[in-house]
Amino acid sequence: MKIKVLGSGCANCNTLENRINEVIKKQQFEATVEKISDFGVMMQYGLMGSPGLVINDKLVSSGKLLSHQQIIDLLEKHK
Repeated sequence: MKIKVLGSGCANCNTLENRINEVIKKQQFEATVEKISDFGVMMQYGLMGSPGLVINDKLVSSGKLLSHQQIIDLLEKHK
């Protein structure tokens, strides 16, 4: 599974990235996580608010700081 965190490096973006890494480790998902801060790349995904979460090249969340459970649910749904 390929996961991308889209954001400028704000506190919420960093927190989301940390939560995703915690979930992957705890739930033993096979995934790679990439942080994207390039505005042009973020716009290619149609991001309207940060942070954004992309799973397997599909934008699944934007403008929200997701909880651990919300991240688990999205990863299960899009794996």
